[in-house]
Amino acid sequence: MSDAGVTGTRGPGKPRLVIAQFKHETNTFSPVPTPLERFARAGSQPLTGDAVREEFRGTGSAIGAMIDLAEEAGAEIILPVAADAAPSGPVAREAYNWIARRICDAVRMGCDALLLDLHGAMVSEDHEDGEGELLRRIRELAPLLPIGVALDMHANVSAAMARYATVIAGYQTYPHVDMAETGLRAARPILAGLGTPAPVLSWGRVPMLPHVMRQSSLDSPNRAIQARCRAIEAEGALAASVFVGFPHADVACAGMSAVVVDSSSPQRAAAWRNELLAMCWQARHDFVYLPQPLAISMETAREAARSHAAKSHSASGPVVLLDHYDNCASGGSMDTTTVLEALLAAGLEQAAAFAIFDPEAVGQMMAAGVGAELVVDLGGKTAMPSIGLAGKPLQLKGRVRTLTEGHYRLRGPMARGLRASLGPSALFTVGGVDIAVISRHVEPFDLNTLVALGIDPASLRFLMLKSRVHWRAGLGDLAAAVIECAGTGVCTSDYSALAFSRVRRPIFPLDPDTPYELPGE
Repeated sequence: MSDAGVTGTRGPGKPRLVIAQFKHETNTFSPVPTPLERFARAGSQPLTGDAVREEFRGTGSAIGAMIDLAEEAGAEIILPVAADAAPSGPVAREAYNWIARRICDAVRMGCDALLLDLHGAMVSEDHEDGEGELLRRIRELAPLLPIGVALDMHANVSAAMARYATVIAGYQTYPHVDMAETGLRAARPILAGLGTPAPVLSWGRVPMLPHVMRQSSLDSPNRAIQARCRAIEAEGALAASVFVGFPHADVACAGMSAVVVDSSSPQRAAAWRNELLAMCWQARHDFVYLPQPLAISMETAREAARSHAAKSHSASGPVVLLDHYDNCASGGSMDTTTVLEALLAAGLEQAAAFAIFDPEAVGQMMAAGVGAELVVDLGGKTAMPSIGLAGKPLQLKGRVRTLTEGHYRLRGPMARGLRASLGPSALFTVGGVDIAVISRHVEPFDLNTLVALGIDPASLRFLMLKSRVHWRAGLGDLAAAVIECAGTGVCTSDYSALAFSRVRRPIFPLDPDTPYELPGE
């Protein structure tokens, strides 16, 4: 059961498990910094010890499911750290080492297995493969330790990650409504296999950078690919995962990959892996997204609202405008104003916009108070040198409608039950548009995110969201129509605006004639 020489020999008693979380999706083009404080749910440091158990037990998270499973098994549980930061630029050196050290120190003290809730697309100031480096450090301490890893579907899975992990399982849904299930898929084979030979892990990748706007598992082609992953598990695999990858990371391992874990057969694992890789490659052209001009999007939104009103005798949800170039859940600054400015210029009323990240403007509104009228320079505080853009604030005159400290709990289905916070926040009304102004980077994937500010989406004609796909988890059923708006930001779907220099080449669609052959066993 134990890795002799590091974890000791624990005998037939209950297993000792280290369970930890270290999650970050790094947009290497993002100007948003990632210090240690960004990994904290409150205060200046991530949660540790019993606070982790209290925060995550019984929630729809991978680490919560791991804790629940370990408790059911009667295991002794060590919880060195739970660190999850909103996507942004490379992780600060001090933050990476602080979190990694806590996990390694827990392993060094002795355990029978390690369960990790990771993202899979972390880049630090020193390491472009953050998860691979973490696992390498752990393997130096415990060469034989069983390690189960839960990853996001947007993981850029590297050879190092596949080499050092015992089991890898990735989300099979985007929006990610199966976080807890993925935690169980990563943990169960580890707990069931303690004291037995390690399973076989087969990894491979295709030279593809799929556009995020074409990655949803609710749509083709990813819907069929993820369904096949579930079918392979039903046929006997311990875990089968296809990772669409995170393309806004200029690193060598960026791109699409597949991992299959089998109890004992390398041949069977490799065959399943190759089947999944072939599905990905055959669908490569369907993973390409072509944006439309913003002016056309605004007119389309207006026409969609008219058409919906003509067909419906009662309000039944808004036309959703997606400001997908500035999605904070992909590392966007969340303060670009291009789409908001277009919405205001188009005169779209009975509308709300979520959200502009601008703590400075929130402070002005807090000082003025509810009901006050004032002029603010909203948003545009962040320069984006990687894409050659400066910030562009909007000078707006409006009224403070709502003020809040921004605390709430996620309704789900995504990350159900977790505490969340917008930070001090305001609803600022300009003409017929309520603009959410927030102090923390939060993507609107949960109905309670809007409710916390007093926004009722069902009563709106138009709802602007800084999101790509996740909004569909909690708000998708409310939309009368969806209009994708090409604004500005480091989450651009126009790859020509991104200066890729480290990603492996050739790679599709950057290189349209990229060749590919399936790997061997």
